[in-house]
Amino acid sequence: MSTRANASENGYLSTATLLMMATATGLCAGANYFNQPLLSSMAHALNISEEMAATTVTLSQVAYALGLLFLVPLGDKLEQRALAVGLMLLAASGLAISGWGGSFSLLVVGTLITGVFSVAAQTLVPMAANLSDPLRSGRAVGLVMSGLLAGILLARTAAGLLSEIGGWETVYQVSAVLMVLLAGALLRVLPQARNPAPQSYGATMRSLLKLAAEHPRLRTRSVLGGLVFGSVSALFSTMALLLSAPPFGLSDSQIGLIGLIGVAGVVTASLAGRLSDRGLGQPVTLIAIGILLLGWIGLYLGSGSLLTFLLALLVLDVALPAVHISNQSVIYKLAPQARARVNAVYMTCYFIGASSGSALGVSAWSHAGWAGTCAVGVGFGVVAQAVLAWDQSLKRADSAQQTEQQCQPQPQ
Repeated sequence: MSTRANASENGYLSTATLLMMATATGLCAGANYFNQPLLSSMAHALNISEEMAATTVTLSQVAYALGLLFLVPLGDKLEQRALAVGLMLLAASGLAISGWGGSFSLLVVGTLITGVFSVAAQTLVPMAANLSDPLRSGRAVGLVMSGLLAGILLARTAAGLLSEIGGWETVYQVSAVLMVLLAGALLRVLPQARNPAPQSYGATMRSLLKLAAEHPRLRTRSVLGGLVFGSVSALFSTMALLLSAPPFGLSDSQIGLIGLIGVAGVVTASLAGRLSDRGLGQPVTLIAIGILLLGWIGLYLGSGSLLTFLLALLVLDVALPAVHISNQSVIYKLAPQARARVNAVYMTCYFIGASSGSALGVSAWSHAGWAGTCAVGVGFGVVAQAVLAWDQSLKRADSAQQTEQQCQPQPQ
């Protein structure tokens, strides 16, 4: 299929191609979340403790962070379509190992492989920005990120439902096949894309530190993203443990269905992208962190009421993508020629925050129950508010500097 057949009339990516990219990012990202509603079933089937089963949540996020750090920067060096497809095929091999391995040790191996190579999703996001109309790049990123967020949120639903049909392994087996098929489809519809000025891998890695040093708002927005995702990850890593126990006693499929609430976050992602294009990213972030903290209060109060818990969960599922898309709208404008590397810096921090939140959430659950998990979530959110205040001061300083430069007399 030709490049033009998959582009709009003005030469940019068509909506149909963006939707396929969104589907791919959703499958890649969601692959790291299949385990979350299945922890109790995994523990029973593999004869391990629930706490040990929960370590797979943290391991997947650590592996994803490593992939972001060491593989995503290749998007600024290698041909991007081939890179994305190759990573997807390797991620599919990890899913196959998890699904057909039959032991906890092979589940860990498969989880690590899937986590490292499913960063294919993060090579597609900057591609969407680079190959779309610059005036609508926020919409393009929002659309592809909506697919990624939908994948994360709906992965739990698919995992729970398929577990009831064929056991906890089923979702890994099905998704391995789907990943291979989707990789083939992307190879056909995506145009080739390459950085016109590639550099060596060593120089690329060094440039990550240089980008972080040169752009203070890349640092603040990266830390902010990590803190907010860490807060929500404390919930994701322990929610199944709470809901499978009394007084709820929910099954895998019932816990998975709760993930459907998160679809509201997909709408939020698209809206946040549009508002960010209009220069409203800062207030969107402020409001989102505020409702994140309110959501944690609701989750604490909802430990004995399913309705209260679900309403609070909805609030968190709205807050997370709003902050994330606002962050990306800021960072992609800092160094347009290095978006893959900028994305690598940001998303590495994002998943370091997620793995930290997961680990601390499970630890707090083990020592202090649900109240401890909620305290971890609130703590991450409070620190995020402080980082946002820091980011706002940097934004004001940048605006003042630009105004001063505009007011200086031009040489004759």
